[in-house]
Amino acid sequence: MRAEAQNTVAEIEKSLELLAQRMDWETAQHRLEEFNARVEDPNLWDDPEAAQKLMRDRQALVDSISVYEGIKQELTDTVDLIELGEMEDDKEVVAEAEESLKILARKAAQKELEALLNGEADANDTFLEINAGAGGTESCDWASMLARMYVRWAEKKGFKVELQSESAGDEAGIKSATYKISGHNAYGWLKSESGVHRLVRISPYDSAAKRHTSFSSVWVYPVVDDNIEIEVNPADIRVDTYRSSGAGGQHVNTTDSAVRITHHPTGIVVTSSEKSQHQNREIAMKALKSRLYQLELDRRNADINAAHEAKGDAGWGNQIRSYVLQPYQMVKDLRTNYETSDTKGVLDGDLDAFMAATLAMDVSGKSRAEAQGD
Repeated sequence: MRAEAQNTVAEIEKSLELLAQRMDWETAQHRLEEFNARVEDPNLWDDPEAAQKLMRDRQALVDSISVYEGIKQELTDTVDLIELGEMEDDKEVVAEAEESLKILARKAAQKELEALLNGEADANDTFLEINAGAGGTESCDWASMLARMYVRWAEKKGFKVELQSESAGDEAGIKSATYKISGHNAYGWLKSESGVHRLVRISPYDSAAKRHTSFSSVWVYPVVDDNIEIEVNPADIRVDTYRSSGAGGQHVNTTDSAVRITHHPTGIVVTSSEKSQHQNREIAMKALKSRLYQLELDRRNADINAAHEAKGDAGWGNQIRSYVLQPYQMVKDLRTNYETSDTKGVLDGDLDAFMAATLAMDVSGKSRAEAQGD
C-alpha cells in the first residue's frame, strides 16, 4: 500500500480510537443490553420524562455503536480491496479504493467531531448574543460583521436563524444583537465562540486610512428544553417596555412593544424587539431562563465557567481570537493557536476548523498546535 494511503488509514484509525473512547466501547454492548431490558419494563412510561430520557440515551448509544462499527467495517473492506487490486496489478481498482478511503477519512473525521458534542446541552438550539465593545463606530461595524459571519455559518449548516433583538449603532453597524439559532448541536458547535473577538484593519471611517483595532464580545447560551424547568420568581425581575430603535424600514416599531427584562439577583438583562409586546415578553422570558440555565451549567462544569469568566470586558487583554486584515491576512485563535490566512472565508462563515480545534482541546487538555509540537 502506498504511503499516502497508509497515512489515510492511520487518520481513520485515530478517529475510530476517539469514537471508541467517547462511548466507552468496552462497556457499550453491556449498557445497550441494560437499556433494552429497561425498555421492556411495563412500568417505564409511568414517568414520561424519565422514559423519554431513557429512550434518547438508548438511541444515542445505538447510533454511536452503528457509526463506529460501520466505519470500522468499511475501512477493513476498503483496505482489503486495495490489497487485492495491488496483488492483481489492477491500477483502476486501487485508484477507486484509495479515493473511497479519502472519502471515509472525511466521514470519520466528521463523526469524530460530532462525538465531541456530548455535553448536557450540546444538542440544544442556542442563543447568540453580540455586543460592540471598545472602539465606538468601528466596534459597532465590527459587531455587524460578526453577526453576518455567524449567520452565514449557521445557514451553511442548514440551521434556522431568527433575529430576537437588535440595537443599531449611532453611525454604522450595531451596538448589540441577539439571535436564536436552531438545529441539532447548535449550542455544542457555537459554545466555544463565547469571548472577545478583536479586529485589526484599515478603517473605512478614517480619512487618514490608519489602522484601527476594534473589539466585540460574543456570548452563547443554550435554549432551554421544554422538559427543563427553570423557576423565575416574579419578585426577582423587572419588566420594562420601550420603543425599538431598529435599522428602519419595515422593522420600525411605532408603539412601545419592545420588552426588556432585568433579573435582579444575577444582573442579567434580556431584550426582544421584533414582534408584538406579548410575543416579545415570551421571547425575553425564554432567553432569561436560558441564561439562568447557562449559569447552572457553568456551576456544574468548571471548564465552561472558567471560559466565561475569562471572557471579561470587550477590550485589550481579553480576546479569544484575532482577525487581522492589515498589514497581513490572518485569523488566529489565541486558545488553540489554530490560524488561517483565509480571512475572507472565515468572515463568510468558514468557522468549523476553529470550533473543532477548541472542541478537541477540551477533550485532550491541550491545543492541536501543542500536540503537534510533542
